Amino acid sequence: MRSRKNYESLPYNNELKERARGLRKAGNLSEVLLWQRLNRRKFKNYDFDRQKIIGNYIVDFYCPNCKTVIEVDGSSHDEKKNMTASAMYI
Repeated sequence: MRSRKNYESLPYNNELKERARGLRKAGNLSEVLLWQRLNRRKFKNYDFDRQKIIGNYIVDFYCPNCKTVIEVDGSSHDEKKNMTASAMYI
């Protein structure tokens, strides 16, 4: 069962909602392949979210059970590697 406490304690920027939805639909190959392994608790029965908004960021995968973020590097990150973390999704 999903821990509501782990979700309510996360900061959330509602302005990123549509962008996160678009990223879920567009997903790059690496993300899609990993999602096939994580979706529906296929990995050690852990529950994962895809393109989760945390504060001003959209992370590729988030596991509320163990409070873990997974970022899959791909071509979408190439132009951002010289930016600071705080400027990535403003």
